[in-house]
Amino acid sequence: MNADRNERKLRQRESLKRLVNLCLSGICLGLEAGVFAYCWMNHFRYSIIEEVWRQLWFKGNMLEIAIYAVILVFLSSMYGGLRLGYLKNVELIFSQIFATLIANILIYCELSVMATQLFVPDVFITMMFYQTIIVMVYINAANRIYRFIFPPRRLLLVYGDRPTNGIYSKFESRRDKYIITGAVHVREGFDAVCAAILRAYEAGECNAVLLGDISVKDRTPLIKFCYARSIRFYMLPKITDVILMGAEELHVFDSPLLLTREYSLTMEQRWIKRWMDIVFSLALLVIASPVMLLAAIAIKIYDGGPVLYRQVRCTVNQRHFYIMKFRSMRTDAEKDGVARLARKNDDRITPIGRFIRKCRIDELPQLLNILKGDMSFIGPRPERPEIIAQYMEVMPEFIYRMKVKAGLAGFAQVYGKYNTSPYDKLKLDLTYIENYSVWLDLKLMLLTLKVLLWPDSTEGIESEQITALREAKQRKQGNEEEE
Repeated sequence: MNADRNERKLRQRESLKRLVNLCLSGICLGLEAGVFAYCWMNHFRYSIIEEVWRQLWFKGNMLEIAIYAVILVFLSSMYGGLRLGYLKNVELIFSQIFATLIANILIYCELSVMATQLFVPDVFITMMFYQTIIVMVYINAANRIYRFIFPPRRLLLVYGDRPTNGIYSKFESRRDKYIITGAVHVREGFDAVCAAILRAYEAGECNAVLLGDISVKDRTPLIKFCYARSIRFYMLPKITDVILMGAEELHVFDSPLLLTREYSLTMEQRWIKRWMDIVFSLALLVIASPVMLLAAIAIKIYDGGPVLYRQVRCTVNQRHFYIMKFRSMRTDAEKDGVARLARKNDDRITPIGRFIRKCRIDELPQLLNILKGDMSFIGPRPERPEIIAQYMEVMPEFIYRMKVKAGLAGFAQVYGKYNTSPYDKLKLDLTYIENYSVWLDLKLMLLTLKVLLWPDSTEGIESEQITALREAKQRKQGNEEEE
């Protein structure tokens, strides 16, 4: 009975949460579409040259407004502008403003085609200004309302022998969404852990369970326990969990069968992906050529050193190739021959290099690598052989990310940060590899536009990451020896 009551309660809460989210987001989108409707009715439609467009009837006007609304909803959903309570307030506002900007650019192009000439952009700029004000004011208010109605989840952490500092720091950064109110060690035994979960759940100290990095042997009975009692639980996935996410379900027998193929992309997917790489890289080379020329001149004038920087990286099947980038560091950045990843506030980066790194201009020469076939537009970022060797000392699974071509941008760059830990980067890259589709590539290309402007994605990594991995492995080996 308790399980049924919990399930009904959770279902009602989720339905209410979705309804509130849709209503609050719908109001914001409606206000933005209303601004466009006003501009269309009073400005845009009178600028169309053809008489038939000038005298659009009521249904025609509504159709144009509806087209804009659909584009805005699609982009807002893709860039996360509708994810109240999920993203941080600043990121939510940024996402919605960015989605609105892209929608306005697309509708500007459409109206320019209809008018057979470029529209004067002054009304569009004014429209964007008012929409930005609406987004900033309304989302601030809507997010407060949403979080007042739905306070942060209170979590009971079930942890193992691995340090919990990383887990606490991650969840501490999102106290608006999750609060860890208690913790219990899995070594206390299954019965004791279950009793602690029930006690905290019934006392209202927690309303969900967080399963940390514990063994599959310990985790499986706890999953069944929570599932049977309709207790919500979150789980930090292991590498094998991520691989199984992309498994294909077969119904050959009278029981489900999961298939994980020995190759990641089918022949058709590889062919389509390659043609997409060629078309998009050629188009971007043409569009970005003025920016690339200016960057080359600035680098040369600054210190007279070489403009391009060639470096050995690894792509599919650990094949070596020379990646090309605009040089952003001093010419003696690695004079001792030791490979080092860029760090936060790295003093080897020149002022010009800092700017082109921030704007990602330094990556543009890699379009030539894509044309050549060494890289793809989307895929795991290519690493240096020396760095891969260091990672594989403590994490042999790191080689899995080289089952596909390296990419200019990837899943880990969109959903992680530049300083995301190697283990988490691997899980993100495997999520891409095991769930690949052409649509996923297109979606990640669009999301990369947002990432380029978001500052977190351009930070350097912490130099302690590999050391921390080594220490974690040593602790694990020590525990195994004790057992």
